[in-house]
Amino acid sequence: MLKLNIQSARTVLSNLTLGNIGKSGLPSNRILASILNSSSKLDFQNSKCDTNYQQVAYYRRNNFTRPFNWVRRRGGGYDENINSENKEFLNQVLLDKYSESPLKEAPWKKGEYNENSVNKRLGLLGIKLGSIPQWTKDGKKIHTTLIQVLDNHVIDYIPPEVLMERDNIYNNNLKRTKNGNLGMAIVGAISSDPRNYTAQYLDIFKNAGVPPKRKLTKFMVSQNAVVQPGTPLYAAHFRVGDYVDVASHTIGYGFQGVMKRWGFKGGPRSHGSTKFHRKRGTISSGRDRRPIKGMKMPGKMGTKWRQLMGLKIWRINNKYNILYIHGPVIPGPTHSYVRIADSCLPKNRARFTAQSHPPFPTFYPDQNQVTAEEVYDEGLHKFSEPTITFDTFEAKKITKRDGAKIARIKS
Repeated sequence: MLKLNIQSARTVLSNLTLGNIGKSGLPSNRILASILNSSSKLDFQNSKCDTNYQQVAYYRRNNFTRPFNWVRRRGGGYDENINSENKEFLNQVLLDKYSESPLKEAPWKKGEYNENSVNKRLGLLGIKLGSIPQWTKDGKKIHTTLIQVLDNHVIDYIPPEVLMERDNIYNNNLKRTKNGNLGMAIVGAISSDPRNYTAQYLDIFKNAGVPPKRKLTKFMVSQNAVVQPGTPLYAAHFRVGDYVDVASHTIGYGFQGVMKRWGFKGGPRSHGSTKFHRKRGTISSGRDRRPIKGMKMPGKMGTKWRQLMGLKIWRINNKYNILYIHGPVIPGPTHSYVRIADSCLPKNRARFTAQSHPPFPTFYPDQNQVTAEEVYDEGLHKFSEPTITFDTFEAKKITKRDGAKIARIKS
């Protein structure tokens, strides 16, 4: 009988064409014999007819795929050998190019909040500054994290019709667009020198009319919350008292052992232990003869994408565009990029009504209206106010007695 491995089966199927198949739908014996003889991977043995499947080792890998709009960033045409006069000329050309308003086209129509539809706004891209305590009016101490919204602009908008046409390896565009109801808004932060980037990366910012950004991110937005490319974004995009979702990469610690990575106790320090102080111990049982799945082992620690949901905004500084967000455990080291968006939790989204909702689709500064520099939550204590207040009352005068008190003796 014929015994085939998986490679031989693929060879046979690849050599079969429509010309080799007869009217009956099956290849003739002569054609099949010639294909088998030409294949060097076939092994004829006088044994039972079975198929040997080649065992493939499986390893855990991070499923990383580049987005469809990915281009190479670094490697532009910046020449370090030019003289100082040419550098000044190039700097002046860049200033003249980006000195105009990025909103060159006519302004887009601003969407309105609709209670009967999906109202999904875009978010912001901030920089984590650190943690600082705050106090409520009843004396309770809370920890907040300062996130600065620095030089944010809307770079581009991709409508849902275009997203549905673009297929990716997971084919989840139908799911991410909510059946074609959500588009994609690209937001960038921190402008930089365009001579440090490639021409492909600079093409992304043509519609926005702004200098290239150091960091880009994308948000899924509804059609009534679309913002025109080139529009600046501020910390006033959110309100004090709203709840947001914050996401970032955790702090990276490199390759660590099980004691630091998973908090293991370790081995004994004395009584004859040799080179077993920080080891984890056995990783399997004698019966299975293989490591147990999900075993906690040494490896790379940190640098994982984490998201915290439902964090309250206690305070906003509109002068420096700083958000005071609840909690000291926002992921990421200091000066790392942080994504901020409206909370997706149902209990937090239920607070929005047609009369009370955040600036929709975003905050547009008005020259006739003065924005407060500091905005506090109602329950948060302001440091400009007194800490303790006393009610007015009348002090009673206490009369002093003359001499010692003499006890009365009962008769």
